[in-house]
Amino acid sequence: MANLSVSASSWVNKARSQRSFRAVILFMLASGLMSICGFRLAYLQLVEGSRNRQLADQNRIRSISIVADRGNLIDRKGTPIVVNRLSRSVYLYPREQTKEQWQVSAEKISQLLEIPKEEILKKLEAVQYKSVAPVRILRGIDEKKYTAINEIGQIRGLEVQAESTRQYPFGSLAAHVLGYIGEATAEDLKAHPEFPNGMLVGQMGIERIQDSVLRGTWGNRLIEVDSTGRELKMLGTQQPVAGQPLQLTLDVKLQQAAERALGGRRGAVVVLDVKTGSVLTMASGPTFDPNMFTRKISQKAWDELQKKEHPFLNRALQGYPPGSTFKIVTAMAAMKSGKFNATSMLPTYSAMNIGGTLFHEHGDASYGTIGFKDALAVSSNSFFYQLGMSIGPEAIAQWGGKFGVGTTSTMGLDGASHGMIPTPKEKEKVFNEQWYVGDTVSTSIGQGMVQMTPLEMAVMVSTVANGGKRIKPHLFAHQTYQPNMQPESLAFDPAALKVLQEGLIAVVQAGTAQSLNDGSIPLTAGKTGTAEVQGQEDNSMYVGYGPANNPQIAVAVVVENGGYGATAAVPIAHEIYKAFFGVTKPKAE
Repeated sequence: MANLSVSASSWVNKARSQRSFRAVILFMLASGLMSICGFRLAYLQLVEGSRNRQLADQNRIRSISIVADRGNLIDRKGTPIVVNRLSRSVYLYPREQTKEQWQVSAEKISQLLEIPKEEILKKLEAVQYKSVAPVRILRGIDEKKYTAINEIGQIRGLEVQAESTRQYPFGSLAAHVLGYIGEATAEDLKAHPEFPNGMLVGQMGIERIQDSVLRGTWGNRLIEVDSTGRELKMLGTQQPVAGQPLQLTLDVKLQQAAERALGGRRGAVVVLDVKTGSVLTMASGPTFDPNMFTRKISQKAWDELQKKEHPFLNRALQGYPPGSTFKIVTAMAAMKSGKFNATSMLPTYSAMNIGGTLFHEHGDASYGTIGFKDALAVSSNSFFYQLGMSIGPEAIAQWGGKFGVGTTSTMGLDGASHGMIPTPKEKEKVFNEQWYVGDTVSTSIGQGMVQMTPLEMAVMVSTVANGGKRIKPHLFAHQTYQPNMQPESLAFDPAALKVLQEGLIAVVQAGTAQSLNDGSIPLTAGKTGTAEVQGQEDNSMYVGYGPANNPQIAVAVVVENGGYGATAAVPIAHEIYKAFFGVTKPKAE
């Protein structure tokens, strides 16, 4: 009986022990679950509280970007050449519809706005259909499309916003210098995470170079909306900050004269202030209208633009054989060599046999024995052949560099290149060919491998005009009197400078540019050039300055396949001089 009592007691104790164990397990499980919940709650509140509050706000708060006005661009006399105007853009709010719903809505929007459905969806996919901020799908809609949107009824998540956009009131004028704007690329957004969707940035020219100054800071509006997207009230506004205006050195009147005279032909015109280096004109043809980039470009408009030959190429910054305009460099190099001086005389020949090749005189006839002044006036080739062979290509290249060839700043403009004057070492290195005497002869008259940009040509002739100071071209008015922009003296011998100036005046008075001396403008100075282009018509060139007795501006003109310099280039320079000197009426017969 005692054993039975012990056994019963043992069983009871065992049962109690098992219940206690299960209770402990249950308690531990409950405590663990509560701890997990508590930890998660603390994490959500303390660690991700800010983010979660933002997500909650995003369900009821809509952020609308306010486009900042870009800074205006004005010419040297205060004429606005790039301004802002009111425009309308179409935005979509990705979170207002599901991905599936947007597939249907995009089709409807595509038909309304005449843009591909795929293009709309691509912009929504870029933000994974989750962005609270609006996504711009079309800039600068016209009245027809605006009316169509209003007539079709509400499309959830679609909004038309009034905003500021760029306007180029003179159309294509100076387009290669001014440039254009466009939406920020993926690279732009990566480099500037502060940019909102649809940010407009400069894509070319001054719009690109000075974008950080011009673009300003976009603002935004916070609006509370209900579950249907209906606006309830304004919560706050961060006003945009407009970009800073910039004054350029360009002169609208001269730019218009240059482009009108160039007439869309392939070529370029550069006009500089000979004393300061201010770029008064930089024209390139063919050209384009930057206004087309302020809105969506139609395929038809793009195809029409592409029919032109490289319309985005700034030919003012491309290398051309300078032809006889380069004789300015050769003349100064010869007078500085110690082998010639300002009074040196040389015989000329109808042709010269050099290394078994006949090199002909300009005009195929001898001019007798002449000096530097007359050699420039009649553009004698044989005179300069002899100079080149005597002083050598290295001396010519050295002085070409001093005149700005290959060393003139391109001012950060797009697609720019520099000129070059080859030497025997460079020819062997680049072309793996030896140098011949014929190469020296060609170099001396600006042919062969010699290249100069129209900008460099203008710098070269400015140096003669202003007494031997090489100017530094610039585009912004505030740069004109900066210490680093002051002209550099080349220490010309006064007698050499005088004979160069007299020679260039003689070109206009009695030489190849006599049409400039018709009495319609003050006397100017200059040099024509005709550069051979293999298999094509020659390029027409002119460089000059005026007035001759008190030089103010320098002009360089290149007309591709224009023929003789006097035929195509000189008339363009004439129109520029007329604009500068204020000639409004044709000369009386």
